Amino acid sequence: MGLEFDYKYGQTPLADEEKDGLKIKSITTQGELDEFEQLNIEKVVEWTIHTKLKPENVLTEKFIKNLHKRMFGDVWKWAGEFRKTEKNIGIQWAQIGIELKYLLDDTRYWIENKTFPPEEIAIRFKHRIVSIHCFPNGNGRHSRMMADIIMESIFGNEIFSWHQSNIVAANATRNLYIKSLREADNGSYTSLIEFAKN
Repeated sequence: MGLEFDYKYGQTPLADEEKDGLKIKSITTQGELDEFEQLNIEKVVEWTIHTKLKPENVLTEKFIKNLHKRMFGDVWKWAGEFRKTEKNIGIQWAQIGIELKYLLDDTRYWIENKTFPPEEIAIRFKHRIVSIHCFPNGNGRHSRMMADIIMESIFGNEIFSWHQSNIVAANATRNLYIKSLREADNGSYTSLIEFAKN
């Protein structure tokens, strides 16, 4: 018996070939999968705390892929590799590298020119990388960690609290998060910044 996925509102379903990338064959429930992924992510949080990340290395494709691999590599074979399938959200997979380069260039410009306050730069980056949807799965969690790394490594500021919860699990929190993302889709980042800070 394989793993049965229980997708929450706003989550992106995996293609069959992506599901085959599960490294731990004993996982049979969504709860077990969430637990293994969370353990993997907690190791990365420890790594970010104990590693002095150089600002010039953070805003690179290599770092973005490496962070995803660190976050999900214990669980998924394709961790750290851009998706090669179309999803219900995100750009066409063949455009990922190009759009990511535009985002990285824009973000460097915003930082150098102080176009927006630090928290807005981090949240704009987070929002745009999710809309690109670089990876088969884990894009939301990856983008939140990237925003935290931008806040800490580039600006020397406190990381966001993200409602102090596992957004995958808590329905009301998740719905508020999705609503904030939708507002950001329309150019208003206020709710998403408030969500990140609370």
